[in-house]
Amino acid sequence: MPHPYAAFLRQVTKPSRYTGAEHGARCKDWGSVQARVCLAFPDVYDIGMSHLGFRILYKILNDDERTLAERCYTPWVDMVQKLREHGKLLCALESQRPLCDFDVVGFSLQFELTYTNVLCMLDLGGIPLRSEHRGDDDPLIIAGGPVATHAEPMACFFDAIVIGDGEELCTEIALCWTEGKKQGWGRAQRLQALAKLPGVYVPSLYSTAIDADSGFEVVDAPLCDDAPLPVTRRMVADLSRFPFPADSPVGGPQAIFDRLSIEIARGCTEGCRFCQAGMIYRPVRERNPQEIVQTVEQALQKSGQDEVALTALSTADVSSISPLIKRLAEITAPERVSLSVASLRAYGLAEDLLDDMRVVRASGLTFAPEAGTQRMRDVINKNVTEAQLMETAERVFSRGYDRMKLYFMIGLPTETDEDVLGIVKVGANAQQVGKRLRKGRAKVTVSVSTHVPKPHTPFQWCAMDTMETIRHKQSLLRGAARAANNLNLRMHDSITSVLEGILARGDRRLGPVIEHAYLHGALFDSWDDQLRLDLWEQAFTEFSINRELYLNTIAMSARVPWDHVDVGLEAGFLAREYRKALHSRLSPPCGKAAGMFIHHTNVQDAQNDQRRLVCYDCGIACDLGQMRSERLSFLGKMGAEAPGQRARLPMADDPRPDKRGPERLRPVQTGGTARRFRLHFTKLGPAALLGHLDLMRELPRIIRRAGIRTAYTEGFHPKPDVSMAPALSLGALSLAEFIDIKLIAQGEAHEILARLNEASTAGVRFVEVRELGPQDPAIGKVIGQARYLVVIAQQALAAFGGAAQLAAAISNFNSAEKVEVRRDLDGIGRIVNVRPVVRELRVIGPSDTEQIRESGLVGNLAGFSLTLALDGSGSARPSEIVAALLGPTLANTSAQFPHHVVRVEMSNNGFSPMQLQHHQRVSNATGQPRKAAPHAADPATSA
Repeated sequence: MPHPYAAFLRQVTKPSRYTGAEHGARCKDWGSVQARVCLAFPDVYDIGMSHLGFRILYKILNDDERTLAERCYTPWVDMVQKLREHGKLLCALESQRPLCDFDVVGFSLQFELTYTNVLCMLDLGGIPLRSEHRGDDDPLIIAGGPVATHAEPMACFFDAIVIGDGEELCTEIALCWTEGKKQGWGRAQRLQALAKLPGVYVPSLYSTAIDADSGFEVVDAPLCDDAPLPVTRRMVADLSRFPFPADSPVGGPQAIFDRLSIEIARGCTEGCRFCQAGMIYRPVRERNPQEIVQTVEQALQKSGQDEVALTALSTADVSSISPLIKRLAEITAPERVSLSVASLRAYGLAEDLLDDMRVVRASGLTFAPEAGTQRMRDVINKNVTEAQLMETAERVFSRGYDRMKLYFMIGLPTETDEDVLGIVKVGANAQQVGKRLRKGRAKVTVSVSTHVPKPHTPFQWCAMDTMETIRHKQSLLRGAARAANNLNLRMHDSITSVLEGILARGDRRLGPVIEHAYLHGALFDSWDDQLRLDLWEQAFTEFSINRELYLNTIAMSARVPWDHVDVGLEAGFLAREYRKALHSRLSPPCGKAAGMFIHHTNVQDAQNDQRRLVCYDCGIACDLGQMRSERLSFLGKMGAEAPGQRARLPMADDPRPDKRGPERLRPVQTGGTARRFRLHFTKLGPAALLGHLDLMRELPRIIRRAGIRTAYTEGFHPKPDVSMAPALSLGALSLAEFIDIKLIAQGEAHEILARLNEASTAGVRFVEVRELGPQDPAIGKVIGQARYLVVIAQQALAAFGGAAQLAAAISNFNSAEKVEVRRDLDGIGRIVNVRPVVRELRVIGPSDTEQIRESGLVGNLAGFSLTLALDGSGSARPSEIVAALLGPTLANTSAQFPHHVVRVEMSNNGFSPMQLQHHQRVSNATGQPRKAAPHAADPATSA
């Protein structure tokens, strides 16, 4: 595999994080574009792959013939160590070019605790950490995202910061930067040119001063005429100008949110006073529901995924959410594609919405009451009562849902112990409703996080709870949860929350602190098992930082480190909301008629309701008339003309009394009778670095991308009806992988073969497809042994004694009655006799040359052929046989001897899994009929 990390990729966790071999990845010719952008996500691949903003910018930049975009994520700690050991630079996934080769490196700041990850990526990418140390040939380092609105602690590291939406700015910035370089401008002159673009903040172009009232270091004045003050947020008014991408990379290791997420709206109408996103993304902008439906259809075909998630800050407030879900249910439910809806409110859900969601595999719903008492819900402006919460629980559990998750926060302004205990009370009451309606099957989970006062919110001035106070409140919750029949309670660690609070309201004086912490080992601070609080303590002490300054109450008259950023809110609005919070006064949700909890679900009701829409008076100046007409238009486009319209689904003629639970509600799969097929494929190159479970997720996706319909199992969570041959160790190559799968009326085997190879992932090539007969046994019953080629470089073998010594070791192994190796599991070892499992062991010969070449291995090679039993008599891994032959001692058989493993055959009594006895319509790869093989148990009758 021609990759700069090939020498050590197999030695790190989830090596496919770094290969860039996903289906849908785009690698453009570097010489054909004017600007090259690396989109850098400062967290591990598993998290970054779920980020919607990355997908949007990736498409915009790659669709433009003038620009290209590639991706890079923070390497996990083991890869960081390997890069340093081998002197390798951090590379982008698509071209494997180091970050320092790009014109622009753009970071997405989603969380303050990723700051040290940013420095790690710059450091490993060959880029000076501080902006002032970069030369004319170094890349432009920019940042965007929600945290960019208050990123002063990182001001010395970023050349420029994007405030607001990045769809328009990403191309403008990249071309402005490279055009300036082409004109011969120096770095300083190009930064001044960037500052002229609306929404771009260049920290080096501003002076700072210590505010006497607050003690913060604040942006004081621009240093040149090109630098605006304040810097105004860039906003995309019409999201339809930038359709949500239907194609994006898919097929690497499992992401945290491993689903097809689609943004259906931006902004929020609710006005929760703790929520930064609800403030900085105003006004609400909805995507055209027809475009959403088209995007989902195209994305499912292109990605092959089987789960769709509709995302918005408050999906229940999207005006066309009910007809949209009805339409998507008609597409997804018959195909067993799960449809989930994020960020639902705990009240006001339309009855038909809950019913339609039930048929798309939704087994539980998540709501966020946020506070446990009515007083606290009024403080945070959460327009919901406990009666409405229990009504929601009643409606949810009565429709067959078994799980409900409730999100809460502690540490909110004016909170008392009574408010904290109210959290458990609400969860316990919901659990009682579930037990009554679901006869003990209901499960309510209460998840509690710690409130961090965030800039640009009404709570930006309030103090954060001390560690002692947070621990006290968490102790109260644990005790109350035990008393409430062990209510399922989950709580976030409080230490990371305090560090987040310091960095969220920090100023430029924290830049050296972050740098010091990173240079002494801080990394992945948002991960509880990686956080090194002692390093942060040392850094704060080193620079004499008063942490209480950033955690205590801030005077409302004082200047703060984010004052120079204008997110569009009217001056004084946040202060008014803070005062109302301290007096437990609500503000109504905007964009709705007074007293409404949810938008109308059909044109008829919306037209009949002539009440004025409520304005939140935040200063954004929404056009309420246009908002009303747009909603009517969207409802009309979705065919929601009158009340009571339901999704049109292909249901069985009877109510399916033989089915239980969700199967009674799930529509039938149309298209004919399912047929069983056996697929033979290879797993080479980057696919060899894909774990077994990840491969099991990707194979059904390949099949769906090929336009082939997969039959699903029945039950609570339908899955593709698949069985697979025994798994390989991570990093092993294979010419002999097999899978049995049920497909619905998909044509002949040779047609399926061609379509699969068109849609396959790098390294996966389908060799043969055969249809199975009703009597043909499953794949697991026709495999008794597997043959492997263990390939070793002659140079490495020379250190052991050369080919002669290997031949002697093999001879000794074959003549031994017992060969013991040590097998470790979670640090506990046991001695295992592997000799009975080895059917054949010999030095590789000329007959193996073609298979070695086909596997992609080249060079001056040696090694051995190994056949292992797979009949349940025992087990052994090829690496254990390597250890037995070439390992130094029994006590250290886990020592790695450099080798590659290739699985070349799987068989049973001399028959391949593709040789079938009972099937009468066997086809090979060319589609020609072929005589069925003799019975696998009777080799004497072999043709």
